[in-house]
Formats: sequence, structure tokens, C-alpha cells
Amino acid sequence: MDLRPTSQQTLLRRTVREFAEAEIGPYVMEWDEAEAFPHSLVTKMAELGLMGIQYPEEYGGSGMSAIEYCICIEELARVCPSVSLSVAAHNGLGTAHIYMFGSEAQKQQYVVPLINGEYLGAWGLTEPGAGSDAAAMRTTARRDGSDWVINGAKQFITHGSVGGSIVVMAVTDRAKAHRGVTAFVVPKGTKGMRAGKKEHKLGMRASDTSEVIFEECRVPADAMVGEEGQGFINTLQVLDAGRIGIAALAVGLAQGAYEAALRYAKERRQFGQPIASFQAIQWKLADMATRIEAARLLTYRAAWMKDQGVVRTGRESSMAKLYSSEIAVRAAEESVQIHGGYGFTKDYPAEKFFRDVKLCTIGEGTSEIQRLVIARQLLGR
Repeated sequence: MDLRPTSQQTLLRRTVREFAEAEIGPYVMEWDEAEAFPHSLVTKMAELGLMGIQYPEEYGGSGMSAIEYCICIEELARVCPSVSLSVAAHNGLGTAHIYMFGSEAQKQQYVVPLINGEYLGAWGLTEPGAGSDAAAMRTTARRDGSDWVINGAKQFITHGSVGGSIVVMAVTDRAKAHRGVTAFVVPKGTKGMRAGKKEHKLGMRASDTSEVIFEECRVPADAMVGEEGQGFINTLQVLDAGRIGIAALAVGLAQGAYEAALRYAKERRQFGQPIASFQAIQWKLADMATRIEAARLLTYRAAWMKDQGVVRTGRESSMAKLYSSEIAVRAAEESVQIHGGYGFTKDYPAEKFFRDVKLCTIGEGTSEIQRLVIARQLLGR
């Protein structure tokens, strides 16, 4: 693995950074306070290729590598973790499931407009009673003639109330346990599907998170994504790749928190000198920078393996997601500490990074689940 970025990757990082600082940076707190996703931004991001980062050009995608995907997600998170989360969920979940397991007709119907930025994609796995224990889901789909009828509720769904389509997992044969789960794609406006409660969150507030309710929601047979009974297994494959994106998001968030602390430490003067002159602050900055670089390398290793065609990267993806999310929490906390009292106010970015970061250790598998995945693979289970 060559750790040196290519000239193309260097240009990509600069391009996305400049876009994020110009088009997102000035509005971060406005969107956060309004708890509203900036839909006008979707078109701009699509024009830059950010709504279909890893997808082939034949579907309108940018055809980038997994490492380049990480660079894009990182640079967005460095400025606004909420926007980065929406882009990661759109690319890595709502669009990915259809692209990986859907029919060619489904790809044309859904993947192409998703990549073009016509609407955002959602992905429905989590339920009120099935979080880490995803196999305990209660949402069902039963056959009725040539159709399927879906009933149940999904919770904590990114783009749940604003997405144009959702891939939803439902139990089609309870007796087969996790091999009795099937995936369906349901477009917005389908009778029997509606958005439920919108979550009012601690952080990531500009990224829509809502409940999605299905009440006798009828979909045709060709709404099935992949094979019947393979939905849960396919979900694990989607999450393997999706966790790389969340690891990159955590790295970018940590980088933004670190840079904010570094700037402040150079500007803030106490006892006649910048606080960056004090060893206590220097060591905090050194530890932050070192941990962030280690997290970035773990994340890029998992992405590199995906680029090499390794089918299952579960252990490496979980390691990257676990470490990156937990060091991001530490980086955000230290950024607040370095800012002192100002870090507790909304006048400086440290406060928002601190609120946003905690989701990284929860979403797409908690830290505890990541440790479970890693341990099972280490023990050969």
C-alpha cells in the first residue's frame, strides 16, 4: 500500500475542501439551529460528483475509489459533520444497497436519479425494539397476490422524512430468523408509507433523522431488492463498506476539532504569551494530531482493501470505525478544553464538534458492536 496521495487525490482534497469552506462553512450554525437539511446544497454537491462518489460513470457516478470516497467524506466533516453524515448515508446506504443487490431496472429507476441529486436516499434497518439486535426486527412483509404488503416502523432513519426513496428491511419468514429478512425499495409517496416523529437531536442536527411508518403499504413484486430471505445478509455487506465512510467522517470531524483548537491556541494569550507556548497545551495538540493520523491510516487501510477487491472487510472496517469514532470523541473534548470557557459557547466551532461527535460511536453499529464483530473474527466464530 502506497501511503503517498496521488496528484489526483491531492487535487480532490483541495477541491472538496474549498467547496465545503465556501458553500457550507458560512451556514453551519444556521442549519444546525434550524434543524433543517439544506436541500439547495444537494444540487451543488451532485454537480461536484459527491452524490455518487464511487458509482460507475454509466450511471452518472464519479467512478472514484474507496480511498477517494474517504477523502470526500473527511473534508465535508471537517467543516460540517451533519452534511457529511447525509452524504455518507446517501452514498453508502440508501444508494449502495440498490446498486450492490438490485436489478438493472432498479438501478436505472433509483440509482441514476439518486446519483444525479434528484432526491436523497434513505435506508431502513433500525426499529424501536431492534437497534444493535437488528435480527429482532418486527417490520413484516407478507405476500398478497403478486404484491407485498409491509407493516411496521423504522426509527432513527437518516432522511426518513425527506428522502425520495427508502430501502427497508422486513421479515418475510419469521421461522427462518435472519435468513427470513428481505429488502424492498419504496419510493416516497407510496400509499401506506409516511414519516413519523422527527428526532430532535443533541448533534448532527442539520441531517434529518425521522421515524418511518408502514401501514398496509403495498409494493409490487419488483420492489424486492436482491433475493428473498437475503436482506439481512446483504445488510451486513452494506454495513461493512458503510462503516468505512463513518470512520472517515470521524477522522474529518476530529481534524476539524483539532484545527479549531490549534488556531485558538495560537491566538489566545494568557500570562503574556499564546497558550500554545505552554507544554500542557502542546501535549494535547501533539496527542490529538497523532491519534488522528493513526485513525486515518486505519481507515485508509480498510478502504484500500475494498479497492483491491477484498470481498469481506468486516474486521478492518470495524477496527477503523471503532478507533476513529472514539479518538474523535477525545479530540472534540480536548478542543473544548483548550478553548476553555469559550469552548462552551456557540461562538466557536468546538461546541458543535463536541455535540456532533457522539453519534460516531453509536450510528452504523455502536462501539460495543464493533468490538463484538472484531472479537468474533479474531476467535474464528
